[in-house]
Amino acid sequence: MSQRSFVATKASAQASRAWFVVDAAGKPLGRLASEVARILRGKHKPTFTPHEDTGDFVIVVNADKITLTGNKMEGKFYYHHSGIPGGFRAESYRHLLERKPTFPVEKAVKGMLPKNVLGREMLTKLKVYATPDHPHAAQQPKPLNITIPNS
Repeated sequence: MSQRSFVATKASAQASRAWFVVDAAGKPLGRLASEVARILRGKHKPTFTPHEDTGDFVIVVNADKITLTGNKMEGKFYYHHSGIPGGFRAESYRHLLERKPTFPVEKAVKGMLPKNVLGREMLTKLKVYATPDHPHAAQQPKPLNITIPNS
């Protein structure tokens, strides 16, 4: 008697995709990003296959109300270099949240996905909005409750 492991195909993975909506208000950035990356990757499903995109779509609303613990609002910086001499720039997360409220969530989730074509494909299923409104009501997203333990 031979036993075979289930391997998801691209067609079977796309047929079973769901939509989830997450409210980011008051949640720590890293904890929220790790849960969102887990859903995007498909690790919450029994059909998870590492080399296939078996994850679901995730809509993150209220991204401008995300929190950072400790003194990270002023002490954590986003660094960028334009490539020319003297082009190094640093910006605190407080100013970054005011300027681009969706960017910290996108960057945190992107850092937790695979660094290859598969990870870039998974990132297209992430939709981040600064307000509680989103244009994906037709997909009937289910609310995803992310519980953050008190620590």
